[in-house]
Amino acid sequence: MSDVARSRAGHPLASVWLAERAKPSRRAAPEGLDRERIVAAVTRLLDAEGLSGFSMRRLVAELGVSAMSVYWYVDTKDDLLEMALDAVSGEVRLPDPAAERPWQEDLRQLASELRSALVAHPWASRLIGEYLNVGPNSLAMTVTALRVLDKAGVHRSAAPGALSALYQFVYGYATVEGRWVERCQAAGVDQDAVLRDVFQALMAMPGLAEQVPILQERIEAPFEQTRERDFRIALDTVVAGLEVMAGRHRDGA
Repeated sequence: MSDVARSRAGHPLASVWLAERAKPSRRAAPEGLDRERIVAAVTRLLDAEGLSGFSMRRLVAELGVSAMSVYWYVDTKDDLLEMALDAVSGEVRLPDPAAERPWQEDLRQLASELRSALVAHPWASRLIGEYLNVGPNSLAMTVTALRVLDKAGVHRSAAPGALSALYQFVYGYATVEGRWVERCQAAGVDQDAVLRDVFQALMAMPGLAEQVPILQERIEAPFEQTRERDFRIALDTVVAGLEVMAGRHRDGA
């Protein structure tokens, strides 16, 4: 491990995006390898095996290179995980705040895209908070979101808190959703079948009789359909709160 990596290890401010990296001892980069290829391989392995199954040994086997070839580009495994996390943010298709359309549509697009990316890569949610998540793709997403809130009329002093409400909602929703999907896949069970059994059991519990129509609807509809509807309704609730906040600013409250 280099002196730079050693000084960053375990520090809450450690980040591959903030540290100045010492120059590799080799003068030329390894042929046939680059950072993009490495990060793509890391993402594939994490998708297939999760965080617990990822290792530098598995990575170099996947790439068919030596460990030293990878270390020409990064100092630690943590660097790779940070880069992969930012690559997930790069999958989010960002709205154009300058476009002539309601800001609410921009926020819905941003939230829906982020949710899809996190559900597609369940391991990513586990890394948020573990790392600073200040890579170029993440920052581009945040800057776009702040521009949308500015377009909405949210006071700039309130924008970070408003953005936190949106992000935390999406992170929470996508984390639960992604881990549920991940667990059902690992167990080899059908999500709809499992939830039908759960809701059937709930319908028989004392005190839930008045909720039977809602539970019955859950049993009859495909889980993906009800989950999508729930997300839209929950997101509409968050957007409605931001509308109120923007209105208060316009009214001088």
